Amino acid sequence: MSHTEFTPEEFRVLGEGVLWPRFLVFPSIAIIGYAGFVTGVGGDSFLAKLTWSVFLGYCWFCVSGSFHEAVHQTMGTWRNANVWFGRVVGTFLGIPYTAYRESHIRHHAYMNTSDDFELWPYCKPGASLAFRRAFVLFDIFGAILANPIVYGRIYFVRNSPLSQQARIAIQREYIAIAAFWGSIIAGVTILSLNGIMDLDRFDPMWLLPMPIAAAFNGFRKFTEHVGMASTDPILGTRTVLGKNWVTRVCSYFNFNLDVHGPHHRFPRAPHFELESKLAEYQRKHPGIAIPIFPTYLAAVMDTIPCLWRNPGVGVNAGGTNQTFVKTGVENFTSEVGSDSGSEADGVSNRRVA
Repeated sequence: MSHTEFTPEEFRVLGEGVLWPRFLVFPSIAIIGYAGFVTGVGGDSFLAKLTWSVFLGYCWFCVSGSFHEAVHQTMGTWRNANVWFGRVVGTFLGIPYTAYRESHIRHHAYMNTSDDFELWPYCKPGASLAFRRAFVLFDIFGAILANPIVYGRIYFVRNSPLSQQARIAIQREYIAIAAFWGSIIAGVTILSLNGIMDLDRFDPMWLLPMPIAAAFNGFRKFTEHVGMASTDPILGTRTVLGKNWVTRVCSYFNFNLDVHGPHHRFPRAPHFELESKLAEYQRKHPGIAIPIFPTYLAAVMDTIPCLWRNPGVGVNAGGTNQTFVKTGVENFTSEVGSDSGSEADGVSNRRVA
């Protein structure tokens, strides 16, 4: 399994980040909120339960943003902590950490192209409009299943680009996922059969925050990319630069991932540097019209028509048919140019058509 190799300066900046508010606030709210949810705080009506579910779903969605940070290995300077934290979260989500990392590396290297594993099937030139529309519905209403399928696909696809080392790591992580959830199911079954746990008192809506959190993640992916034709890391993404306190607070607790163009341009930059990276890019390229939105709602409203009219990216969104000469992708680069790669990092992704 690969590890992100930072330059000394990148490593120094990484150590300046303050992460604990993100890890303390929303997990605490979610845990305390669940206690209120199951004990009926706010009432026992369907509307009260749905409100709790959406609120807690958003809390867990923010917590899952840390999974993305762990994949980039930008959660502080202790690399092994990133890996093992990611594996714990991935086990809970049913997504092997290594599969997500390997898919995500290629998402950055080949964004909005047919080699972008994360944006399948929206990036696949042969995927029909009907299939892509159907997958939008699956990505929203069946997201708790769609996410493990999309992120794990790199392991099962024919001619997988994974190394043998990565395949072994993924196999072990799948075993851990099966053991964890198998133990949960077996434990609940045993407790129920022995009369220790009364399942008649169980409310299925207590589980609703999890699929809602997964749906939030699916919609985040849409808002970042669907409908974007360019393969340029800045122009092929929607970037949200909050102008009001609600947007800025939500961005903060989601690791500034909605500042998405700079994240793709500078994959090794920590989340707290993305806004300054964007400002620096704008100073250097004053004539480029960057798709920036002042609120997340504005970005969502720009995305929604694409989800039915033509849910696609790159070629499927009207872009030119571009292919790349690839010598191998094994890591995140310091900076991704419009050619979606960096030869200095051992990756050559030059457009050839």
